[in-house]
Amino acid sequence: MALRKIREIGDPVLYKTSKEVTSMTLRNKMLIEDMFDTMYEADGVGLAAPQVGVLKRIVVIDVTGENPLLLINPMILETSGEQTGSEGCLSVPGKTGVVTRPNHVKVRAQNKEMEWFEMEAEELLARAICHEVDHLDGHLYVEKAEGPLQDVPDEEEEEE
Repeated sequence: MALRKIREIGDPVLYKTSKEVTSMTLRNKMLIEDMFDTMYEADGVGLAAPQVGVLKRIVVIDVTGENPLLLINPMILETSGEQTGSEGCLSVPGKTGVVTRPNHVKVRAQNKEMEWFEMEAEELLARAICHEVDHLDGHLYVEKAEGPLQDVPDEEEEEE
């Protein structure tokens, strides 16, 4: 499949509301495959369609590198608890910020066959779902960051 260009903070598409996906077309299947490839290539744990310039309610997530998750038209039904931690974004390269999110979420979404399902998630997966759903509504984590963003250390600096 193809790698897509990840849009970065300041790109107008990142601040727009995405449209509902009404059918699984060949174009949507290709988009989903490209999104997974792009996310893995960029070492991300999640990617929303607006981040590759497409205003569709599609999210891909894989917090472990071994459990790919596709959410089409996701809706967060319930949240509980709270977690505060460092968060980054492929659309805000080289930066992280401290963000408070729910520790538990219940989400309803459609799969690749456009069948509805519900799932619950905790901790990092809950954080990732909330982060990516925000993208679908035109919001970046920097809006929720507590205090200034921090620079991500270069890998070379970490090894020293």
